[in-house]
Amino acid sequence: MKAIIFDFDGTLANTLPICYYAFQNVFKEFDNKDLSSEEIKAMFGPSETGIIRENLINSNTEQAIEMYYKKYLENHSNLVKHNVEIDDMIKHLNDNGIKIGIVTGKARRSLDISLKALQMDQLFDVIITGDDVSNPKPHPEGILKALSLLNVRNNEAMYVGDSDADIQAGIEANVHTVGVRWLQDYQASEFNIKPNSLFNSVNHFINFLNIGSHHEL
Repeated sequence: MKAIIFDFDGTLANTLPICYYAFQNVFKEFDNKDLSSEEIKAMFGPSETGIIRENLINSNTEQAIEMYYKKYLENHSNLVKHNVEIDDMIKHLNDNGIKIGIVTGKARRSLDISLKALQMDQLFDVIITGDDVSNPKPHPEGILKALSLLNVRNNEAMYVGDSDADIQAGIEANVHTVGVRWLQDYQASEFNIKPNSLFNSVNHFINFLNIGSHHEL
């Protein structure tokens, strides 16, 4: 295994609560709608800007998008906490020469806010966001693009995510798929599309990879 590519929201960081919070503020402010986190989750796929453009009734989409980022930034430190296990896992992969990447449906702007806030902005060999692809997950475009930039073949890589769209994209990109439910908030309580491997803890995943001296983790 030469490369491990991760989804971001719900996989590398417990960011779903801040996404819900920012969207709820936007839809309340512009459409006077009270949306549940489940209703927001049902819109997921495109980047945040895409979600607002596709679902907002109010015509002031650019203002709504600006408000989304404002809310996302101002409450990030309250709603998104550091995860030591995730930090240790990334360090472990880096130390053992595994290339690591992110393929996320998020917009670059919100991803950058999260990576900076969590001090993860210098850790990845490749980052593909919703802004970098024409076709969001479950289409494999993002993963294929990441593999190409990493110069890694599909049989040398795995894709790790918390939603059916992640697993579907991984299957179509012909990489080993890993479904995870190791953070507090994740998208799929049950995977309707079966991943090759499924983990409820970061440590189990590290042990499964069996790289380097992992006994201290």
